Amino acid sequence: MADEKEQFDVLIPPGVPQKLIVDVSTKFKVTVVERMEKIKFANMDGDARELLAFRGDLDEVKKVEKYMIEQLNAFVQEK
Repeated sequence: MADEKEQFDVLIPPGVPQKLIVDVSTKFKVTVVERMEKIKFANMDGDARELLAFRGDLDEVKKVEKYMIEQLNAFVQEK
């Protein structure tokens, strides 16, 4: 449809607490989707893995990315 905004993804890094994923999906206008991505680290170079991502319009995913990083930093600091 011509009036639909282009959708963008913010990958959710493995290990993100489930509580944060639920929090983001309720606070922002995004959906949680699965996406195949090639992994490039250690012995998994080139392996494809199913990852989760938040999907929404550009403005919303920028907000999500900023919020997720802030929350992850706070989570790490309290551990």
